[in-house]
Amino acid sequence: MNLDEGFLMRLLKFFSAPLIVLLAAGCTTAVVDPQIRFGVEPLVPPFEFRNENGELQGLNIELGNALCAELKSRCVWVEQDYATNIDALEGGRFDAIMPMTATSLRRERVDFTENLYPLSSRLVAPKGANLQPDAQSLRGKRVGVLAGTSREAFAKARWAQAGVTVRSFNLNDQLVASLLAGELDATLQDSIEITYALLSKPQGQGFDFAGPAISDPMLGSGVAMAVRKNDTRLRNNLNAALERLKQNGQLQAITQRYLPTPALEVPRYFPADRLPARTTFAGKLVLDAGVEVECLAVTTL
Repeated sequence: MNLDEGFLMRLLKFFSAPLIVLLAAGCTTAVVDPQIRFGVEPLVPPFEFRNENGELQGLNIELGNALCAELKSRCVWVEQDYATNIDALEGGRFDAIMPMTATSLRRERVDFTENLYPLSSRLVAPKGANLQPDAQSLRGKRVGVLAGTSREAFAKARWAQAGVTVRSFNLNDQLVASLLAGELDATLQDSIEITYALLSKPQGQGFDFAGPAISDPMLGSGVAMAVRKNDTRLRNNLNAALERLKQNGQLQAITQRYLPTPALEVPRYFPADRLPARTTFAGKLVLDAGVEVECLAVTTL
């Protein structure tokens, strides 16, 4: 071995150990994507929509931008019809669907993050229609749903076989127009979305929620983000960023601007089916009152 070869060997030994340590440390460091492409259909206020200047706005837009800021990534918003967004996600058109309800059927094709916020599915019908969100009450009725949603899958699986006509629409404007025209008897939708689309508007004054919110595994329990199957890195990064938004208060600050504050649970002193049958009000006896009165003790000094 000549002098040059010996020098090179010593140099190699000198740098080899630190180099291995550095490489090993790099393998355990979380890799953050320089950009995250979200698939979104900006036709659903207050969740995602364009303002008069064509700018994207809404709850999910704000949440996505906040998540990207936490990850020091750039948000890219890709417009996509909701009914075909899983196909587009699998085809690589974007990296995540914002938003999507996690259901067992969808989990066969995509993975989900933790929930961003809760979800409530309600039946809406003309006032006085006396409809309930169950197959027996809706038999022979026409119910509109939005294509590609968990509510479409639920209505077709739970109601269609019992004689309910389930009609799917790509756009909520089309569905609402059919409902107003009397071509539908009811619609099953997210409670916030249908409130903005119909119930809060003058033309929606003749409609209201029919029956309670529906609880079913097919409808999921909240709104999450969908990523490609086994895209563990992106799912974990989004979950970590979401947890930081929860801890620093940003998640609550954003959602409370769009979502109603949950009603406080008031303690009851009587079971609902055993309220007093008679009571006295303003000196008069009231029969079949069915009321509950909370008495407050007042101390005078």
